[in-house]
Amino acid sequence: MSSLPLVGISADCKLIDGSPFHAVGEKYLTAISDASHAVPLILPALGDRYDMVALLARLDGVFITGSPSNLHPRHYGEAPSAEHEPFDEARDALTLALIRECLARAIPLLAVCRGFQELNVLLGGSLHPAVHSLPGRLDHRRPDHDDPDVIYGPNHPVRFVEGGEFQRRFGLTEITVNSVHRQGIDRLAPGLVAEATAPDGTIEAVSVREARAFALAVQWHPEYKATERPFSRMLFGAFGEAVRARAAQRRG
Repeated sequence: MSSLPLVGISADCKLIDGSPFHAVGEKYLTAISDASHAVPLILPALGDRYDMVALLARLDGVFITGSPSNLHPRHYGEAPSAEHEPFDEARDALTLALIRECLARAIPLLAVCRGFQELNVLLGGSLHPAVHSLPGRLDHRRPDHDDPDVIYGPNHPVRFVEGGEFQRRFGLTEITVNSVHRQGIDRLAPGLVAEATAPDGTIEAVSVREARAFALAVQWHPEYKATERPFSRMLFGAFGEAVRARAAQRRG
């Protein structure tokens, strides 16, 4: 265990029986443990209570998770509305700082769902609060079902950009993914490259332009049963390789 790389995982701040709890879904932890072969460390959403630079100096990578909450629209210059809710501003303070410092310090970064959206906003993009309401768009929202195998089951295809970072890394043209999001990218950040789209044009995967380390993000949830799904194994495996390289450099 002591030789495995350390991956920080963003936590949500949730109210349970009226008290705040910092929580991460188990599927995110097991994806890092079992598919990236790293030790997942939960990072609480405690704002500025710790030195982000000093914290990241002790980590080999960062995984920004999905969440039922949404990034507050003030971060991309819009007024809040019922469509934008629910919020978790304690998480906002954590994740935006984590992403910023990872990119600045060449620390491997993987982001999914809400994390994908946070990356876009941090680098100057914006979000649409209800993609399903746009003309010609698919309904990307969570299926109305209790079975997680249905919720995170195949929903629609995404096509990778020819010659893009994802296609070069993984050698794939198209895969079928789950879909559990209401918001989506409206304006793509200038610091990002669109790597995959759904049939309706919704951007589903991005890479960071001129990144100095692994920096990829997807809109879907590859962490669910990550070791059982071919693309998820490849994505988390590649992230694992990046964090192991960082660990060797950090400890060497």
